[in-house]
Amino acid sequence: MVEASEGRCFENLACYKHAQKLFDAAYRLANDLPDYEKFNMAAQLRCAALSILLNIAEGYGRYHYLDKLRFFYFARGSLCETLSIFVSANQVGYIDEEQLQWVRVVEMDAEKSLNGYIRFIRKQKQGTNEYGTKYFHDESVNITDLDE
Repeated sequence: MVEASEGRCFENLACYKHAQKLFDAAYRLANDLPDYEKFNMAAQLRCAALSILLNIAEGYGRYHYLDKLRFFYFARGSLCETLSIFVSANQVGYIDEEQLQWVRVVEMDAEKSLNGYIRFIRKQKQGTNEYGTKYFHDESVNITDLDE
């Protein structure tokens, strides 16, 4: 079996590596939050940070470039959401300015590297010859056909 570090894999992407740092920081903060935040800020923080990693991985696994891009855009949105939660945590005193600054730098590095990868995928246009240049979508279902 080929190890991820030996070949091409989403785990080797710079954006994924930066997102892992945010994920680790998010889980550390979530564990340190007061009990009354466990089902609010902590849950949202864990979800947003995990979403970054999952969307990068899923986008990497897709074939058509437009399908890939859709997941990378979701990851970029989750990066901003994660940062926003850290900003809120700072605002209410759960983290200090130095911690927030570190998060901002890591988030910016993740976003820059993800944007670079998005540009690469756009230029590559994988799958265009087979599937064209339109987004994939499910055929619409006529609700009246379901009654039969």
